[in-house]
Amino acid sequence: MYNAGELKKGLKIQIDKEPYVIIDFQFVKPGKGQALYRCKMRNMITGVILDRTYRSGDVFESADLEQRKMQYLYSQDNQYYFMDSQNYEQSILSEEQVGDAKNYLIDNLEVDILLFDGRPIGITLPNFVDLLVVKADPWAKGDSVAGDMKPITLETGYTLRVPPFVEEGIKITVDTRTGEYVTRVKS
Repeated sequence: MYNAGELKKGLKIQIDKEPYVIIDFQFVKPGKGQALYRCKMRNMITGVILDRTYRSGDVFESADLEQRKMQYLYSQDNQYYFMDSQNYEQSILSEEQVGDAKNYLIDNLEVDILLFDGRPIGITLPNFVDLLVVKADPWAKGDSVAGDMKPITLETGYTLRVPPFVEEGIKITVDTRTGEYVTRVKS
């Protein structure tokens, strides 16, 4: 149980039997009266964003969330299939639930699946993923308009800008939190 004074950005709480994550938080102390806590929160199942104001005496239930290590298998018809490494059960997430993580999903990648009441609702990727470059245009010397960066396409279809020495057919490490190039993978 949390009281309103313990609310902060990133905290996961349960409201009306649904999990919410606080995405913005403000403490407001008017000239007279009780302190107010303004929260902007996102429903972790539907993605709906709510703006609510709470008083200092309000109490919240913590969201009953569980994280499990699972392996990415494949995607089909905007559905993403994952397998629990311990009991071999499969879980299915929709494209909305996977979100931008689809840009980094490759076969057999170990990810953390967030479960609410045994139902998968989200995905947490490792911080860094090694991906193969499938398309890289040659870089022309003196092409300084692009700031010494060129666009490439990865095996997942994701496009990003990298230094000019990155070529087709090599693996690179990508930061999944920012979507940026980190380094080439040593063979």
